[in-house]
This record gives sequence, C-alpha cells and structure tokens, in this order.
Amino acid sequence: MHTMKHTVLTIMAFICVMFCVQNALADGIKDRMLARLPVINALKAQGLVGENNQGYLEFRSGQKPNADVISAENADRQTVYQAIATRQNTTPAFVGQARAAQIAEKESPGTWVQSADGAWKKK
Repeated sequence: MHTMKHTVLTIMAFICVMFCVQNALADGIKDRMLARLPVINALKAQGLVGENNQGYLEFRSGQKPNADVISAENADRQTVYQAIATRQNTTPAFVGQARAAQIAEKESPGTWVQSADGAWKKK
C-alpha cells in the first residue's frame, strides 16, 4: 500500500510541476528553464553534471563551467518544489525526491543519476 501511495503522490507531483511551471510564467520560470536546457544538456553529455536524488543538478567533478546556470536552475526548481509542496501539504524535499525519480527514469543513456541510496551511476 505504501508503494501505491508513493506512486500516486509521485504522479500528482509531476502534474503539479507542470501546472505550477505554467502558472509561474509571470515570473518567467518556465522560460528561464527552457532557455537553460541546452547548456544543462551539454554539461550532462560531458559528464560534468548529474541529477541528484533530491531533484537538483549537481556537479560531478572539480570542473564547474556555467556554475551560474546550474545555480539558477536549482533555485528555480526549489521555487517550483516549494509551490507544489504547499499545494500538496507536503515538504519540498518530498517533491524533489519524487521529481528526481521521474527525471532518473527519463534521462538519456550515459548521463549521471543518483539513486535513492546516494550511489551515482551512469544510466
């Protein structure tokens, strides 16, 4: 039953992410996230950035090119997770973890993802 509840909440969180991002157009969150995507994808393809188990981007090496882009993306994700958490009466951490699981499922082969237990692996 716990797994079913977690699955339902994960799906709800994903729907809310899309809803909240669309509602946040006034703040430009969706536009900013879309604009950063090419840089983020390039950093992921180079193996410099991965998706951690909290729903945020994390550098995987000592090199940190475009750190401002990664920082801005994580800040916008935090804003979205907080908005979802408020609506769902849960925590931003839970929303981020649920989103991390969704991202890990959809990541391209060769990108770094962090499992729930903290281990990093290439997908």
